[in-house]
Amino acid sequence: MPQGDYIELHRKRHGYRHDFFERKRKKEARQVHERSAKAQKALGIKSKIFAKKNYAEKALMKKTLAMHEESSTRRKVDDEVQEGARPFYLLDRENTTRAQVLSNTIKQKRKEKAGKWEVPIPKVRPVAEDEMFKVIRSGKRKTKQWKRMVTKCTFVGPGFTRKPPKYERFIRPSGLRFTKAHVTHPELKCTFNLDIIGVKKNPNGPMYTSLGVMSKGTIIEVNVSELGLVTPAGKVVWGKKILL
Repeated sequence: MPQGDYIELHRKRHGYRHDFFERKRKKEARQVHERSAKAQKALGIKSKIFAKKNYAEKALMKKTLAMHEESSTRRKVDDEVQEGARPFYLLDRENTTRAQVLSNTIKQKRKEKAGKWEVPIPKVRPVAEDEMFKVIRSGKRKTKQWKRMVTKCTFVGPGFTRKPPKYERFIRPSGLRFTKAHVTHPELKCTFNLDIIGVKKNPNGPMYTSLGVMSKGTIIEVNVSELGLVTPAGKVVWGKKILL
C-alpha cells in the first residue's frame, strides 16, 4: 500500500472530523478572494502565466456549458415526410443564388467606382523617395532625422494650417504650394487658369496622394464652373479631372 494513503485509511476507520465539511466550505469560499489578490499583486512573467491559466480555465468552462446547453436542446426529428418536401441540401439553394447575385452587383459597383478615376495614364517613371523628400535634421545636436521636406509641387486646401513643428513629419514649403493650374482644352486649344479642388490620385502611391504632391501622371480635380460646361441633362459641371 502506498505511504500517502494514510489519511484515507484513517477516514475509513474513524470517519471525518466533526467540522471537516464546514472548514472545507469556508476554504473554498476564501479561495476566490485569494486568487483575486494574487492576480492583482502578480508582476511580470508570473502575471502573464497566471492570466493565461485563468483564460484557459474560463474557455474550457464556456465550452462545457455550451456543450451541455446544446445537448439539452436536442429533440427527435419527425420521421414523417411532408408532401413536396425538398432534401436538406436544396433548402438554401435559392438564398445562395441571391447572395451570389448580390455580391456580383457589389463587385461591379466597386469596379465602376474604381474606374471613375481611370484616365489614359502614361507609364511614368516612379519617383524615388530621395528625389521627392529632403531629410531635415532636428534636435539640439541635429542628430534626429525623422522629418522630411517635400521638394515637389503640392496642393493644400484653403483652410490648411501647419501642425506644430514638434509633430510635423512632412513639411510642405509655402513656395511650392499651388492653388491654381493652367489647363489646356484639347479641342478648343485654349489654356485656362483654374482653381484646383483636390489631388485625386498620384501614381507613386497613396501617401503622395494624401500629401497632395503633384508630380507627372497625377490626376487632379479643377473647378470648371467658369467655363460654363454642361452635362447632357443640362446640369452645370462643377469639377473636372485632368491629368498632369
